[in-house]
Amino acid sequence: MASKPLDVPLLKLLDGKSMPALGFGCYKVGVVPGSAAGAADAAKPAPAKEVIENALAVGYRCFDCAQFYENEDVIGEVFKACGVPRSELYIISKVWTNKIFEGPEAVREQCKKSIQDLGCEYLDLYMIHWPVPEKHVEAYKELVKLQSEGLIKSIGVSNYTVEDLAELQAASLPLPTVNQIEINPFLYRKRTIAHCEERGIRMQAYRAMCNFGKTASLESEVVAGIASKHGRAPSQILGRWCVQKGFQHIPKSEKRPRMEQNAAIFDFELDTDDMTALEDLTTENNLETFKATYQKCVLRDTPKDGTKEGVKNDITLD
Repeated sequence: MASKPLDVPLLKLLDGKSMPALGFGCYKVGVVPGSAAGAADAAKPAPAKEVIENALAVGYRCFDCAQFYENEDVIGEVFKACGVPRSELYIISKVWTNKIFEGPEAVREQCKKSIQDLGCEYLDLYMIHWPVPEKHVEAYKELVKLQSEGLIKSIGVSNYTVEDLAELQAASLPLPTVNQIEINPFLYRKRTIAHCEERGIRMQAYRAMCNFGKTASLESEVVAGIASKHGRAPSQILGRWCVQKGFQHIPKSEKRPRMEQNAAIFDFELDTDDMTALEDLTTENNLETFKATYQKCVLRDTPKDGTKEGVKNDITLD
């Protein structure tokens, strides 16, 4: 099933460890989570087993998983059968809002469950999926304990604003090694990214090829023009922009040819004009959409879902 791993650069993390610059996203692989946007009308996805087997065969070795994705058990079965040594895999998981809300013990049990489901002995990177108000700092403290016990190698966060990171610092906690947020030319939050990078936090980009999950990014005239110039697909231009900025790129596809195409981004470079053109596409409307999404999701699937109780209103948008 597995073939030779892709030749992917490694990104240094502030804890001294490294992670691949390219990973495979496991969101909606085999399962569309019940509370996912558009879940009721979503097309039935390809079986997770088939998708992960193909990703391994293409050479992907880093997999971005999560409790919320509801597919870690199936992915774990593929890992077990694939013949790839554990040391060759870089496995990421994230704890969801409901467990963060429940408290540190629930976070600990979920971490253990993810390890069991994925059959991986330890997680290379474990992350807080959303900064649940008044709960995420205590959850993060539990990740620090889990790391000291060897169950996780590196600690990360996802969807954190500058203000959320400040709450971790105020509690005298070690900085996360990674902050996974949506990053693409249409939602390029320069101040937030600079704030993280100045502190050594590595950015991990989800939706690098589809702003807010929509394919308009691939249809942009600016992206299409650069793609034509380089003789590449629009998805490769967006992926190359991402890794050239130093972010980890975690694309996902059900189709093997697309998996191969998404990985072919390390044999060309974008020039200064290309990078500049791609960095000037974020609109105020997109930043406001991000804010609304953030305020909704930090309490999603918790007893306070649908409220704004404790939710920050004054956050760094860009």
